[in-house]
Amino acid sequence: MSAQPRRLGLFGGTFDPVHFAHLAIAEWARVDLRLEQVLFVPNQSPPHKAEVLVTSAQHRLAMLQLAIADNPHFSVCTVELEREGASYTVDTLRWLRQTPDFADATLFWILGTDSLEEFDQWHQPEAIQGLCVLAAYPRLGARPERGRRDLVERAILLKAPLIELASSDIRRRFGAGHSIRYLVPDAVRDYIERSGLYRR
Repeated sequence: MSAQPRRLGLFGGTFDPVHFAHLAIAEWARVDLRLEQVLFVPNQSPPHKAEVLVTSAQHRLAMLQLAIADNPHFSVCTVELEREGASYTVDTLRWLRQTPDFADATLFWILGTDSLEEFDQWHQPEAIQGLCVLAAYPRLGARPERGRRDLVERAILLKAPLIELASSDIRRRFGAGHSIRYLVPDAVRDYIERSGLYRR
């Protein structure tokens, strides 16, 4: 009897900073999709945030590593941080497919339903779906049915809880001197304070 292919989740994002909603979504997807591992894929230069000042990769990676340290099913994939230029999902997937650990795995790309709604605007969306399965978690106000039908219908819609928490809100709160306790793991909050991040 041949072994079943590995089932791996990939969760891309800026993670500036990583927060509890990211972690809850990743864990929900892991359980719901029966994933062996969820790999967080922090991007270097997100094309859709070209005009946004993003915290250095060094800090974002350090915060991610602190946030997932107690979960053996979570890890970080740094391929996009190591690659120059814009971070395109299709390039990451092609690179992974060329490595032995990922070549034969069933890959699930975790994204929000707001991103699924606009998925036809991603770089080479058809190629992406040829390399992985899209797994979308709910976002407030998103209506994926408005997206390109042939792309949306191939995606899995996760029945995850709706958690509205954004990294931009956390940055603003901290910059204004407000508490971010219970929004990010304590280790991440300590790192932000110690490193002087997000101060106005």
